[in-house]
Amino acid sequence: MKTWLTTAAVCSMVFAGPAAFTLAQAAPAGSKADYDAAVKTANANYKVARAQCDSLKGNAKDVCVKEAKRDEEVAKASAEATLDGTAKARARADKIKADADYSVAKEKCEDLKGNDKDVCVKEAKAAHEQAVGSAKVEKAAATGTSTDVAEARADAKKDSVDAAYKADKEKCDAMSGDAKSKCQADVRTKYAR
Repeated sequence: MKTWLTTAAVCSMVFAGPAAFTLAQAAPAGSKADYDAAVKTANANYKVARAQCDSLKGNAKDVCVKEAKRDEEVAKASAEATLDGTAKARARADKIKADADYSVAKEKCEDLKGNDKDVCVKEAKAAHEQAVGSAKVEKAAATGTSTDVAEARADAKKDSVDAAYKADKEKCDAMSGDAKSKCQADVRTKYAR
């Protein structure tokens, strides 16, 4: 009987551990007044940041505007997650942050040309896939079973590895001849493809 209890306790830690870890990170629900104050602050900060962008030109201005918008969206999503107080809400906020960061990163790539731009965009996509995958795992841990968490982890890993592979492969396109062939072979070996 004692062995069964020990085994059951260990199994419950293995399967419930990720969910418990995520739930432990979720803060208690915040007040509506705190939420309203955070949204008001986010709106005010956006207006100030956006006004500073007006002195810039070209893509620097576009990046500045995207960063200001990102900061506003992330602050509002964080305030909403705090108000809700659940791990699912925190995962939703993390997804919003990942998408906003990706938008900024792609805009920064606009200053580049040719293969450098292609590599930049693919690296931004790889970082986005990794962040989105983490948010999906966090959401699965908060709302699903251990099977859901395992599937989310597997999907996240696959998407992240695929995006990283494409970014590394794109770097080879800037090369030619034997250097390009070696680079492509190294990338295939690194990702077992």
